[in-house]
Amino acid sequence: MSTATLARTTMSPLPPDVRLMNATAAALAAVAAILVAAMAAMWLARQPFFAIRSISVDGDVARNSVSTIRANAAPKLAGNFMTMDLRAVQRAFESVPWVRLAVVRRVWPNRLRVQLEEHRPVAIWSGESGAEKLVNSFGEVFEANVGDVEDDALPTLAGPEGSAARILAMLGRVEAGLAPLGAHVEALTLSGRGSWQATLDSGAVVELGRGSDDDVLARAARFVATLDQVTSRYHRPLEYADLRHSDGYAVRLKGVSTTTDADKNAKKKKGG
Repeated sequence: MSTATLARTTMSPLPPDVRLMNATAAALAAVAAILVAAMAAMWLARQPFFAIRSISVDGDVARNSVSTIRANAAPKLAGNFMTMDLRAVQRAFESVPWVRLAVVRRVWPNRLRVQLEEHRPVAIWSGESGAEKLVNSFGEVFEANVGDVEDDALPTLAGPEGSAARILAMLGRVEAGLAPLGAHVEALTLSGRGSWQATLDSGAVVELGRGSDDDVLARAARFVATLDQVTSRYHRPLEYADLRHSDGYAVRLKGVSTTTDADKNAKKKKGG
């Protein structure tokens, strides 16, 4: 056999069945390697070396001691350093009363670090269920013991579910608008039909009515600007005011029943 003929015979491709067997063997070897690696990783993950040895808690812990927080969250934790679900850990810590936000990180090889942010109550929430809850500075409603709040002067907000943030924002604007009356807003309510009502710390109730926030505040501004004309006449404090009229308002003073309409009277004078 010539050299050229031998070279052509040596370089000829393998038969299809041989190539298939080789590819199958390579695939099986790869799968076996992956399975061995996975089993090794699972075995390693279960070793006591990775059991959580400590959980450090930092941040806002004024409402709860660190030991109380750990005691509340620990029973809800499962797994070790390698297998623990950090989202589940986060939910466990955020379920502790007064905890608004928990940021959880792993610290090699067997520790967890938790950074907490507490709720800062700014109002009491009286929802449709009737149960009192609290509203934090972000307008979020949360459950906690209202009796634990040191500030006895928190205003009360009430309205449909999901409206706490809007009512809290409106509270600041209404408070500023009614400030010339020398009273603070003790409660602000938004009805299901979108009508606002403010209760002052003097006991007076002001029906602000419906409309955009700017419309409501504009009516309040006109009311505040002219109310003194009514109260100075009778020298009695305000008990109730209804600003839902299109051309004025009605008031009731303590001990005096009246439906004085300052704006309407002014229009009549101008008309002769």
